[in-house]
Amino acid sequence: MLAAAPAFSQSGGASLRLEDSVDAMGSTFQVALYGEDRDQMAAAMAAALDEARRVDELLSNYKLDSDLSQVNQYAGERPVKVTPEMFELLSECLQYSRLSEGAFDISVGPLMRVWGFYKGTGHLPRPAEVARALEKTGYRKVTLDPERRTVRFAQPGVDLDLGGIGKGYAVDRMVEILKENGVKSALVSAGASSIYALGTPNNSQGWEIKIRDPKKPSRTLEDIYLKDQSLSTSGSYEKFFKADGKVYSHIMDPRTGYPAQGMLAVSVIAPRTLDSEAWAKPFFILGRQWAARHKLNAVRVFLCEDKAEQPCAWLQ
Repeated sequence: MLAAAPAFSQSGGASLRLEDSVDAMGSTFQVALYGEDRDQMAAAMAAALDEARRVDELLSNYKLDSDLSQVNQYAGERPVKVTPEMFELLSECLQYSRLSEGAFDISVGPLMRVWGFYKGTGHLPRPAEVARALEKTGYRKVTLDPERRTVRFAQPGVDLDLGGIGKGYAVDRMVEILKENGVKSALVSAGASSIYALGTPNNSQGWEIKIRDPKKPSRTLEDIYLKDQSLSTSGSYEKFFKADGKVYSHIMDPRTGYPAQGMLAVSVIAPRTLDSEAWAKPFFILGRQWAARHKLNAVRVFLCEDKAEQPCAWLQ
């Protein structure tokens, strides 16, 4: 249901607030926006939520007729032609892989399967199973042909998984739809972990976002204000299981074949949600030393390491 409540801007004019949500990509996408014209706002909201559903249809690896599933089914046998949208997204993903030295890698599908995270439970695989999955993993096994706009895998069994970036892409697309429909103030969130703040609510300093303590979610570590920026958080508390007294999270290190260790949560602020969601993975996997050597333009990083003596802090 759409809900509109009157609010008042600093300029003194009445402003409406609308909120709604949709379930897609295994998450709940929420939209809150401010404006003056209720009908225009409602139409923009509906279009943005429809866009979340459309991106889900495009990127789902659970739906056999999605563009991504078609690539996974046939690119190990022959080049598969894809839409310009899919080709551009895959190109950006491979660029993130190169820049992150392989820490961000959309070819982790075989590893996610062998660790049981596709079914949501997770289990400890045998080393031989991990080794076999690693043989089918690696962004260098994915070849894009710009002239023919095709995707080809180096071998059968390669399996792309856009779960580490798909929500960010969907949020950015939803924001573009809102802009095209005249919205100047909105907050779009996917699962509360990938967020974009468009403009400000009622001429304030920005949209207030709270970064929670990964060990004590009721405790706020940082209050920040976002304006025309994104924030994405990756945490070991999102999906995990315990085995032999050890915690294994769903954030996979594609270089080793095992879940990343040593970090509790990483929050990244960046111009696009695609950027913040993608960069959260290498910072989570590679940690503070890698982060210190890789200063990214217009990117801020908040690290929570799994060390009692090392508090959560912004990287300088």
